[in-house]
Amino acid sequence: MAIIYIPYDPDTLEGQARLGCFARTKRMLYYKDNDKVISRIERGMPIYEVAESETVGNNAEGNIVMHGECLSTCAYLKDKGIEVDLVYIDPPFASGADYAKKIHVRRNPLVQKAINDAEQQLDNSDMMAFEEKMYGDIWDKERYLNWMYENLMAIKAVMSDTASIYVHLDYHIGHYVKILMDEIFGEENFRNEIIWHYYNKMQGNVNRFASNHDSIYFYSKSDVFFYKQIKEKREETVKQIKRIWDKETQKLVNAKDDNGKVIYIETDEKTIDDVWRLSMLQPADKEEPLDYSTQKPEALLERIIKASSNEGMVVADFFGGSGVAAAVAHKLGRKFVHGDANINSIQTARDRLVGAGAEFTMMRVRDGVRLFRNPVQTMDKLASLITGLNTDTSLDKRFWAGSIHDSQKGQMPVYLPNLLDSSSRVMDKTELNHIIREALPDLSNEVKQVIVYYIDVEDMEALRQFIHDENTQTDIEIELRDLKQVLDDVVMEDEATWTLSQVQTELFAKWQLKMLTYHSDYVLKKVLEFNLKGEQQHNKKKADGKKSSFKRIEISDEGLECIEWLSVDCTNAQKDAPWHSDAEVKIEKTGTVTLNGTKTRQPWDCTITSDAKPLRLKVRNICGDETVYIL
Repeated sequence: MAIIYIPYDPDTLEGQARLGCFARTKRMLYYKDNDKVISRIERGMPIYEVAESETVGNNAEGNIVMHGECLSTCAYLKDKGIEVDLVYIDPPFASGADYAKKIHVRRNPLVQKAINDAEQQLDNSDMMAFEEKMYGDIWDKERYLNWMYENLMAIKAVMSDTASIYVHLDYHIGHYVKILMDEIFGEENFRNEIIWHYYNKMQGNVNRFASNHDSIYFYSKSDVFFYKQIKEKREETVKQIKRIWDKETQKLVNAKDDNGKVIYIETDEKTIDDVWRLSMLQPADKEEPLDYSTQKPEALLERIIKASSNEGMVVADFFGGSGVAAAVAHKLGRKFVHGDANINSIQTARDRLVGAGAEFTMMRVRDGVRLFRNPVQTMDKLASLITGLNTDTSLDKRFWAGSIHDSQKGQMPVYLPNLLDSSSRVMDKTELNHIIREALPDLSNEVKQVIVYYIDVEDMEALRQFIHDENTQTDIEIELRDLKQVLDDVVMEDEATWTLSQVQTELFAKWQLKMLTYHSDYVLKKVLEFNLKGEQQHNKKKADGKKSSFKRIEISDEGLECIEWLSVDCTNAQKDAPWHSDAEVKIEKTGTVTLNGTKTRQPWDCTITSDAKPLRLKVRNICGDETVYIL
């Protein structure tokens, strides 16, 4: 695959925030001095092919939903000359947590219909769910800071001269990232550390104070930037001194009348300061929750967007999550860029924006990798996809994913690129040198060969020559293998049957597609895993004399309860062409449907209806896999 490189900003700041080595603690914080980061910054951002996957509406404003990492999205924007006026990012916090989505098995629509016909109420207790891992926020400090440094450099490269950036973190890593931001944006361009105090979070701490706040670091790109004071209502009217701007002193001063007396005013508003007391979202909330682990409230983004942008400006979130920044930007009359590597984020944001009436183009970075559902799940699945790969506790986990046993060559350590980090997808001399100098010498003398998987290379001939010239410290042979060949078959299509016919409504004849069966091997596998684990835990509790109850998830022969969303395209019959949704149905976890972005209380009746004859059908299962069928 051809790769081109887009330069970062040429005037990068040097070493301002680098922490030195303290003789007493022997502690160093590396990010800028890491040779890989330096060389990648000098080389530029790798830009891959970007393909349109769907356009919603006419999208005259040029709104973008990008399925790809931050670095790839920024490379695309800079290549197209698109500048953003406000950036809000809510990246991983380096918290060490795994985040999972609760997968709800929908109500069987055939059973629902029978209950409706009998005029009975269906008990919500039959709604079953299992958890699906979305991503792991597990980083060591140095790798996280190197990764953040490169991302922030890329973001800065696509910010307009008057743009601002808000970086949302917590106590785990925020203070380190502020040092990075001092270096990248300049200490003089630091504006605020905003404290978001979420007072409604339940806490179980017994040996420390409860952690009920996040920090948001607000920087501008330069000393000329857009900012507008925002105010909120007071509970009651107060009397206070009137303040005015003094051009001479360039300060706010007390207003005085002609006699020199201070002027007082009554007001029911107050200027918002840097401590924001806003509630976090709770599962019981009715308006905003989307079953997304790290979803932030719209009220938080409203303050940021109102303060640092005007109508018509471009608001970007490169770790877009649930799509809150894009949704609020649209509501406030701004343009938006939503980017994320996680397909769950893309699907959640897409459905959210459709419901809000937004118009946008969905794009996908084609970097040669067909991800299973998200990078974390694909990395987990690789162990089963690479024949013979076993975990090996004796190997350095920074380099080796495990090893493969060969009858002649013995144990062969295996290197895998990190799919969570787009910068590691290009195997170049710098990365190989890292392996040759640091990884190979630490291996056992019995190791004769290692396997290094790559996704892309700049120049294979030059890379092989580099190995020949530089791999002189050991006798270990390096075999290069293409990981794309392993990943090509990762994404499997689901099976479905249906009928398509014309039906007569009160006014017009319409086309109706009725789903008959739907089967997903992956969903069935997850259900079987859930049932097996639940039964084992149930039996153990019973054997220990404890009370226990367990209800299996049962999938019907038709399997229609495994469908989350359907869409029909009446415009294009080519399977790989950009999608045009002429009609869509989303089956909510309660079994009711959202029709073309509008929520209803109707249960799904297994159908989707369109004005024109459908040419293609797209079905999304409850785990997020989407399959396109030609009708």
